[in-house]
Amino acid sequence: MKAAMKKAYLWLIFIFLYAPILVLVLFSFNTSKSRASWEGFSLKWYIELFQDRAIMTALGNTVLIAVVSALAAAVVGTIAAIGIYNLKGWRKNFIINVTYLPILNPDIVTGISMMILFIALSFPRGLASLIIAHITFGLPYVVISVLPKLAQLDPQIFDAALDLGATPREAYTKVILPQVLPGVFTGFLLAFTMSVDDFVVSFFVTGNGVENLAISIYSMARRGINPKINAVLTLLFAAVVAMMYLIQRRLRKSTADI
Repeated sequence: MKAAMKKAYLWLIFIFLYAPILVLVLFSFNTSKSRASWEGFSLKWYIELFQDRAIMTALGNTVLIAVVSALAAAVVGTIAAIGIYNLKGWRKNFIINVTYLPILNPDIVTGISMMILFIALSFPRGLASLIIAHITFGLPYVVISVLPKLAQLDPQIFDAALDLGATPREAYTKVILPQVLPGVFTGFLLAFTMSVDDFVVSFFVTGNGVENLAISIYSMARRGINPKINAVLTLLFAAVVAMMYLIQRRLRKSTADI
């Protein structure tokens, strides 16, 4: 009886969380603009979506920003994780706690802070500022993904590589990096997903004429609910679900290797 009640409670939570999304997905295939009635299945809004130049431009910007920022975060975050791992004592704990701050910090604080920084430095807000901002909040996800993989390594593996004739650079690139590559990939996927999903930080650091998909959807929603919004959000939801599935597979594989 208790097991049945627990399952029912779990299903109620899932229904509460995902019913609105399922309705959105359903009505993205509705022939009518009305959200009150179903008038037949159609791909009309998806066709119009891909014919909308503004949305396609925003989608291109989103993918470009996500890929570039995630790659940069993966490279810098991996180097930072190795540096943090080699620290000792209170310095290591302090740097780790500072690294976690962007994850715990409210997005609006991060967004406004970066906007003020760009204004103070007279840095033009646009595509470059968006990429820098997304690298900034993507870095911690790479660090927290790579550090556990480093902790799993034999502490003597680096010294063993040096004893066998490898240079420090070769020891890191040919011995350490292949061992932590699953963590790097997981961090990349997390950074990519967070970049695609971000609205608040992007809203404050972008400039005129440069929009990602989240900002474009916000602008469309202010003018009223357009069925194309349902279509683009359905595609965005599907993309995020696919990314999270890859991340979970990678995390399960990493856990199994421990």
